[in-house]
Amino acid sequence: MLYTTTMLSRGSLIGSLVSKIRQVVAKNQDTAHSNQTNHNFTPTSTVPLISNINRPLTAASISNTSVCQSKTLEEQIGLPPRPKKPLTPYFRFMREMRPKLMAADPNISTVDIVRKLSKQWVDVDPKMKERLQSEYKKDQQIYLEQRTKYDSKLTDEQRADIKQLKQDLSDAKERRQLRKRVKELGRPKKPASAFLRFVASERTNTPQSPQQTYREWHQRATAKWTRLSDEEKAVYMQESRKELDQYKKAISIWEEKMIRLGHIDVVRHGNLIEPPEPKPRKTQAQKEK
Repeated sequence: MLYTTTMLSRGSLIGSLVSKIRQVVAKNQDTAHSNQTNHNFTPTSTVPLISNINRPLTAASISNTSVCQSKTLEEQIGLPPRPKKPLTPYFRFMREMRPKLMAADPNISTVDIVRKLSKQWVDVDPKMKERLQSEYKKDQQIYLEQRTKYDSKLTDEQRADIKQLKQDLSDAKERRQLRKRVKELGRPKKPASAFLRFVASERTNTPQSPQQTYREWHQRATAKWTRLSDEEKAVYMQESRKELDQYKKAISIWEEKMIRLGHIDVVRHGNLIEPPEPKPRKTQAQKEK
């Protein structure tokens, strides 16, 4: 029997608008300086490739940091920021009207701002809409020229690096969403190993001193674990094995339930009758072509 994976739930429209307006009202950047940087950069000679930077920096950690969230893909691999798309008439309207709403009510929330302005936009003065549309078209033309010039200076290798990073970030996002779904669906928690049980007991029996860093304390606990006899380790291992047996039964029941409910994506592939095909990954030879 074939099972189809269920689609991940999408965020609400309000949530999307809130996210966008936060970008609109974020810290302003020097546009003239940015344009000058984009115009003069030479990727082939001055910009390091992604293969030359710290590749172990995982996509998950990249996307979780506030600094990298404000950076474009190009900036994350060492390239100058790409030209930014101009704001649409609707978000230009939000940018203009937001200060007025905040002046009238300093305690207003971002969600309420979005709701009120989205309603006002429906009945906004046609002349204002026409002005905002005209500004948008003018900035859009400038953007297209800058983006064309920017893209023309990228090498094939840099384009491949950008594409790879984009895929890494997308995969990391899928993993985060899957972990969230697994938690929401009540997956049984895997018990701690014998070593982690020992470390937990050491936190009580031999706590970290003020003069120690956590790293130093953990290294001493690890060294102590290696010196334990088999009989001493057996106490922790027996507890771990007992809970592991209980976990295996619980996870088996839970996964059967998930299959019946159609949540195939949260079930371990080895337990499916027909596991999904793995995503194809480009080999280095294919990339070089």
